[in-house]
Amino acid sequence: MDLLTVATTAAKKGGAIISRYFETSIAREVKDDKSFVTVADKEAETAIIAEIKKQFPEHSILSEESGAETKSSPFEWIIDPLDGTANFVNGIPLFAVSIAVLKDGVPVAGVIYQPVGNSLYSAERGQGTKWNGKKVSVSDGTTEHAVITFSPGKKAKKQLNELFGNAEDFVKSKRYLGCAALDLAYVARGGTEGVFFLGLNKWDYAAGVLLVEEAGGAITDFAGKPWVFGASDYFIASNGIVHPALLKLAKSIR
Repeated sequence: MDLLTVATTAAKKGGAIISRYFETSIAREVKDDKSFVTVADKEAETAIIAEIKKQFPEHSILSEESGAETKSSPFEWIIDPLDGTANFVNGIPLFAVSIAVLKDGVPVAGVIYQPVGNSLYSAERGQGTKWNGKKVSVSDGTTEHAVITFSPGKKAKKQLNELFGNAEDFVKSKRYLGCAALDLAYVARGGTEGVFFLGLNKWDYAAGVLLVEEAGGAITDFAGKPWVFGASDYFIASNGIVHPALLKLAKSIR
């Protein structure tokens, strides 16, 4: 089986588990970084990793809840079994499974699965991005119509507040979705025009950045220089058209 097929199968298995727990009374734990984890995260992760190991036992794996399992293979799977856990535990249907495959440190396949709505976003390097099996591309929206979102890490709340406060001087409107994977998936399918990432982890964006790239989008650092995966957790992804405005927004904060 090829990488994308396995990633898709694993993501749907994880999503089925998560769906069973959504809008139920489910216990949640608070991790050291103050984020939530639930039995849904853990069960989904177990199912996802089992599916990957069944097909590619020699590959390395990095997953949010269980950490790293390093092998000598050039391939590494990056897994977030439930991105948007805070939304999930509060009955907000903005959450997703995110699975990426890296080869020599570069994403080559990625899947983001949103169980509510049964939306599957997938990409392979050089093959474009698909949404439920149909090829999609970033929007042609200009700043006059642009909707942008923000995905902040725990230490970036001050930057988030400044960017959020200034955003409508540069684009039409802004959102804070609380699900990093979907922030990128929505840019890739043309639903939104851009997103700011501020200090999150690889599992939050590994699949999504490939989706955006393969859908024709632009990704740079905050200064407008080309962004390299793993070099920084701060970047801007967009449809390209609004990118100059987003760089000006980045420069507007202290």
